[in-house]
Amino acid sequence: MKYIFLLSIFFCSQLAATEYRVLSDAQTQRDIPIHISYPQDTSVCSSKNPCPVALLSSGYGVAYDNYKFISNTLNDVGYLVVAVQHELPGDPPLAVRGDLYTARSENWQRGANSLEFVRTELQQHMPKYNFASITLVGHSNGGDISAWYINSGLTSVKQLITLDHRRVPLPRLETVAILSIRGSDFPADDGVLYTTEELKQFDTCIVQVTDAKHNDMTDFGPDWLKNTLSAIIRAFIAGDCYRV
Repeated sequence: MKYIFLLSIFFCSQLAATEYRVLSDAQTQRDIPIHISYPQDTSVCSSKNPCPVALLSSGYGVAYDNYKFISNTLNDVGYLVVAVQHELPGDPPLAVRGDLYTARSENWQRGANSLEFVRTELQQHMPKYNFASITLVGHSNGGDISAWYINSGLTSVKQLITLDHRRVPLPRLETVAILSIRGSDFPADDGVLYTTEELKQFDTCIVQVTDAKHNDMTDFGPDWLKNTLSAIIRAFIAGDCYRV
């Protein structure tokens, strides 16, 4: 019986490491699903020494909880990760024709609003985690949303990690450290990435991954790519720019 009891405790602790919630934003009348994954060692997190936080935004059409390889990577180095579902039933589809920057700006602003709501809401109830100085992580359109959030003037971000976002210019700020991982099958729009001179000015790391397909940067991508992306993110968090 003792052996069974110990197994049960371990199993429950594993389940407690993640949870799903829905946050209701009364102002925008949006019910926002989130997936929270906790650091491996939560005992070191306290109100006096809060653990770091990352808000993760998925690519368009990809479920918010389909980036667990990223969440696990960040959990391993002490981060609380909150994955946010941006596209909700009834939302207009993402524009695919015309001036995409203008046509998609409403989507990006809506996403930025959701990120700020999630940040401020959880900050009130999770004092052991540092929601005042966050890391934003986003793939594709989620990266555009994350960059838009910073470019709109919100100042609670200390780091930005984008995975092959293509439309919204990276922030030109000396206060935000930036990692942008680039795939091999689609280029970014003009002005999204840094010029040679800007690379010298800002705290940034641009990593091109050979044979990395844009749509493979999820849990459904090949293991070699997920392992490479995880290694790049780990290096950036440690203060290094990974060289593929």
